[in-house]
Amino acid sequence: MSDLTEHLRSLEQRLFEPNVRTSAAALESLLSPEFREIGASGRLYGYQDVITGLLAEPLDGTTRTLTDFELQLLAPDLALVTYRAIRTVPTGPQVRSLRSSIWRHDADCQWRMVFHQGTLTG
Repeated sequence: MSDLTEHLRSLEQRLFEPNVRTSAAALESLLSPEFREIGASGRLYGYQDVITGLLAEPLDGTTRTLTDFELQLLAPDLALVTYRAIRTVPTGPQVRSLRSSIWRHDADCQWRMVFHQGTLTG
């Protein structure tokens, strides 16, 4: 399972990369069309909301790192991952969060995220 852990960790990390966050094709390859996200505000976002929002983000030097990554296999083709993230903005304080994602191995034999939630931790 360590290979799967590293694979899903790398996919989560890709979603932190500016070149992925600014590419509709890259985002569509990582997110399932059924994707849903519950944001820190408690608001529910759909697939297109998230893609549109990420494509509109300014390239301002923000960096994101993840730590404490854990995988729990829910079924052979379904995985829950949790981790802590730190977002560093050059002109502001760090933002820390606890995050969870559900990844599904789909019919195209590719892992795609179907759900994500981030909770601010201070």
